[in-house]
Amino acid sequence: MRSMEVEETRYSSGYGKPPWLFSGSALYQLHLVKAETARAFIPKDFRLVEAFGYTLGGFFLASYDDSPVGVFDELFSLVVFWFQLVVIAGIVWNPPTSCAWAAKVLVNSAEACDHGRKDVGLPSQVAKFSKRMTAVPSTSEGKFNGFLNMIGLGRKLSHEKNLMDIDVTEIDGPAATDICIIKLSTDVPQPKFSEWMGPPIKMSLPSFSGNTEYNPKLLKYCCNLECRVRAVKPAKVSKGSEEEGEENDNVSLSVSVMLSKPILALEFNCLKMRVEPPTVISTS
Repeated sequence: MRSMEVEETRYSSGYGKPPWLFSGSALYQLHLVKAETARAFIPKDFRLVEAFGYTLGGFFLASYDDSPVGVFDELFSLVVFWFQLVVIAGIVWNPPTSCAWAAKVLVNSAEACDHGRKDVGLPSQVAKFSKRMTAVPSTSEGKFNGFLNMIGLGRKLSHEKNLMDIDVTEIDGPAATDICIIKLSTDVPQPKFSEWMGPPIKMSLPSFSGNTEYNPKLLKYCCNLECRVRAVKPAKVSKGSEEEGEENDNVSLSVSVMLSKPILALEFNCLKMRVEPPTVISTS
């Protein structure tokens, strides 16, 4: 890997001055992704962190109730949360640590899509997120969750469990492509369990970006998080319905990342995220 120099980058004023602040909740799910799948997204300047033919990828599904552009409203003044789905292709080496590389970023806001493309160098695309929710009785916490409770990351017994299906459809002009369906299971806690949301933590998620049509330079940025975190049952992901016409290779590979084997799922509650402005990495 070639040596790299870091310099400051310019940013658009349309999204406000950095750092950019968000609040809401999220699911961070880690998967074992085939190295050959991840390499299709990662520039040749970077070396993939892999073992036995696999790297660590997955996805970050967030619902924001506040953002740099405020809360979005639709007809009848109903609040519409801003959704974001980041498909993580894998981890790339950046001595002395490593950073994630996003294969695709889907948001249900045109302004957020434009900001992601131009200011952060992300492969952003506008998408539609459709939710369907049902409630079923919750009977037991299981052996695995009993162990998680011992270390402070488990779920307490609850009276009810919410099952939510999120249909993700990518919008590209007049064309619409069903990407995937994400099936979530969330316990509704008893009010007396204040520790239900898990312990408070602070963490940093460094990432690379750029090398796109809208921002061809290689960038590095960081998301600093404060939240309550707990381990949850991984969400089930299924492929969206087939579309007529030519198959989009980029979409197909992104779906392959989502369909790979999950190994850990973390639920972030009371999330406050601070996104620092990216810096340009110039190869030499």
